[in-house]
Amino acid sequence: MAFALTDEQQELRSVVERYLRQALPLDRLATIADSAAGWDPLSWGELSAMGWTGVTIPLELGGAGLGYVEQALVLEEMGRSLYSGPYLATVLAVPALSDEEQVDVAEGKTRWSVEVDGVVPDLDRVDRVVTATGAAVASGTVAPGIDPTRPVGRLDVEDRYPLPGAIDPAVLLLSLAAEALGVGRRALEIGVAYAKEREQFGRSIGSYQAVSHELADSFADLELARSLVYSAAWSLSNRPTAAFRAASIAKAFVTDAAVSAVERAIQV
Repeated sequence: MAFALTDEQQELRSVVERYLRQALPLDRLATIADSAAGWDPLSWGELSAMGWTGVTIPLELGGAGLGYVEQALVLEEMGRSLYSGPYLATVLAVPALSDEEQVDVAEGKTRWSVEVDGVVPDLDRVDRVVTATGAAVASGTVAPGIDPTRPVGRLDVEDRYPLPGAIDPAVLLLSLAAEALGVGRRALEIGVAYAKEREQFGRSIGSYQAVSHELADSFADLELARSLVYSAAWSLSNRPTAAFRAASIAKAFVTDAAVSAVERAIQV
């Protein structure tokens, strides 16, 4: 199967990348992470106004009515910009929500997270949480963890109400893989830029094989990672029976590739 992004999908990527580059320049990320909120809450209204909080929500519910390829595009660019808001967490919750709740998500009125093995990412940044037994108000104890941009917590409320759906494991795995792909891409870009400008013995360090080969390995890994992510995204929208396997493969490979890309960039 030959797979390539359509013109519309390429345009979506460009628009998301351009907005995030302007809204979240690299030198602003640390300031946002160290702020009291830990993210920029004002950005949520802007994301919903552009239709990105409801990418896969049907048109009749106020969403964009697009597929998981488009969702993966947005998540990849979110990862590339190191967006610290609860976008990923909300995306994971959407398949479980009622029509009315999806309308609120698309309009930016509510933010969601999901409980996985008793842990809730972005608990202090969302309104409600999807759990194994229904939905709960986002209230509990938050621990900052090693990444201040994505705190985790545990619910302390017992009141739950049923939901019509449940967390889709394939969506969970695909979303993690797409975001990790963006992180790896950003690390590679930073590494390449530095290798071009940093000089040693009168030459840019990128001209030395010990440096250039490391960056080339990251590039090769991330190109394969990209193929796996978008193959899994296509499967979710077009071949659901194959989606979980494809998403599992993508998540397993891409997260390792992203970590390696970051480690190589640090070494450079």
